Amino acid sequence: MQLLPWLIALLTLVVVILSTPTLGRYLFDVFDDRPQPIWDRWLNPLEQQLLRWIGERGTRVDSALGYAGALLISNVLFAGVGLLLLLKQPAWLNPLAWPGLRWDLALHTAISFVAGADQQHLVPEQSLGNLAQLGAIQFLMFVSAGTGVAVGFAFIRGLTGRPLGNYNRDLIRAHTRVLIPGSVLLAVALVICGVPMTLSAPVEITTLEGSRQLLMRGPIALFEAIKQLGVNGGGFFMANSSHPYENPNLLSNLICIWAMLIIPAATIDTFGRFAANRRQSNLLLVLVFGLLSVACVLAMSAEQAGNPLLSKWLDGVNLEGKDLRFGAQLSAFWTMLSTGTMTGSMNGSVESSMPVTILLAIFNLLLQVLLGGPGIGFANLIVFILLSVFLTGLMVGRTPEFLGRKVERSEVILASVVLLIHPIFVLIPTAFALISETVRSTLSGEGSHAISQVVYQFASAASANGSTMGGITDFTPWWNVASSLSILGGRYLPILALLVLADGFRRKPAVAPSPGSLHTDTALFTGVVAVVVVILGVLTFFPVMALGPIAEALSFTS
Repeated sequence: MQLLPWLIALLTLVVVILSTPTLGRYLFDVFDDRPQPIWDRWLNPLEQQLLRWIGERGTRVDSALGYAGALLISNVLFAGVGLLLLLKQPAWLNPLAWPGLRWDLALHTAISFVAGADQQHLVPEQSLGNLAQLGAIQFLMFVSAGTGVAVGFAFIRGLTGRPLGNYNRDLIRAHTRVLIPGSVLLAVALVICGVPMTLSAPVEITTLEGSRQLLMRGPIALFEAIKQLGVNGGGFFMANSSHPYENPNLLSNLICIWAMLIIPAATIDTFGRFAANRRQSNLLLVLVFGLLSVACVLAMSAEQAGNPLLSKWLDGVNLEGKDLRFGAQLSAFWTMLSTGTMTGSMNGSVESSMPVTILLAIFNLLLQVLLGGPGIGFANLIVFILLSVFLTGLMVGRTPEFLGRKVERSEVILASVVLLIHPIFVLIPTAFALISETVRSTLSGEGSHAISQVVYQFASAASANGSTMGGITDFTPWWNVASSLSILGGRYLPILALLVLADGFRRKPAVAPSPGSLHTDTALFTGVVAVVVVILGVLTFFPVMALGPIAEALSFTS
């Protein structure tokens, strides 16, 4: 047994856990409008000027629809800017004169990146110049991450009895005080690791065989920084984080893992500070890291054990589709964290992973709560908590309360809506894809593996993850349009429901704790939430999982 990958994985998680309270405190100061002497002197005038430019005062909105309206308008405008750049691709910073993208490919790419999915049906280094990479792809990475952060903290404010805030102000502060400075610092660290940061044209080199080859390069360090810190995942290169320019060595690999985990983890810590109940947030951190650790152990063990069908010829780990710089175990570790956080970046091939790893990756995408995306993942976790509070209260005869407010019919309905939206935009398009002979012809797999490919594709789209198993000819108009619809429905309908839920929750009168109140900041209740998360996830998606990765896993034992 190789112990080093396990020790590295453990060390990485420990570093994330230790650094979470520091960033959690910082996020609390930013989004609770607490004084920040170091930043306020320079950033307050800039933020006010930006608000004046868009005709905004920064005052708090009175309703969820006011917050959501500003969000939808801004996202449509952001996507429009990106779409125009992708369709036209001007000559500036386009040294290889790449033409504009086909309409369906440009539409899918713009929608995917503005919604935080970053699903790519193109080969970036063979399709996009630096202007499109910077002005469309990287720009949308920043605003999609900022949108997620803004929604997450609006949701937290509503849960803790505060007004939701102002979307435009939250979006600006998310950038000026979190994403931009964080990405710059992370980019510097990646440059030190050897990640390029240049606007120079590609270099033509002569290979050992004597042929000519273009060596692509670009402003990759900052691209990689917001890709991981903003839980985006789209690659500057098609190979994503297995490309040596995006992820050159083990140190950059660990830095990127830390980056993709830290904001979702810190958001949970910040929630405890807003609620004045750090015990609650600490138990939630134990819950998500516990579930994530179980997934990591199972996936790393599966890849380390290798393929039993090849045991007559090969004895050892499953190295197919893996980068030898990281090995099978750390590639599986990355896959679990990337699908658990909705980042979607990959340093190895999911297609070549063992069925157990594929099963766990899809399960992460379907649950969306093992840290999840920035802000949105935490909100989805709270949905499971509200359902757990209601169900547990009914079973033990306690008053269903959360954070001093009753959980009643309206909250349960909205929480159920959030949970039902995701399967709708995963299972329905999956059914259409599998019954269409034309669509099935675009799949490289057969039988259960083909089902896994399709389920993964739409689960990744609807959960704003963006990774893919591979093996699908997905740049066709059908896949572009179908995936775009799944991305839009999976991203914006839950956001609307979550904002309405939080706004309604804050309007409820606070009730004093009583002997009949159900306490949610206990280890027992946290265990109940874990059971509810797993059971609801299994019951919702078990049939399609049984036909796909579970069936494939069982075939390896025959």
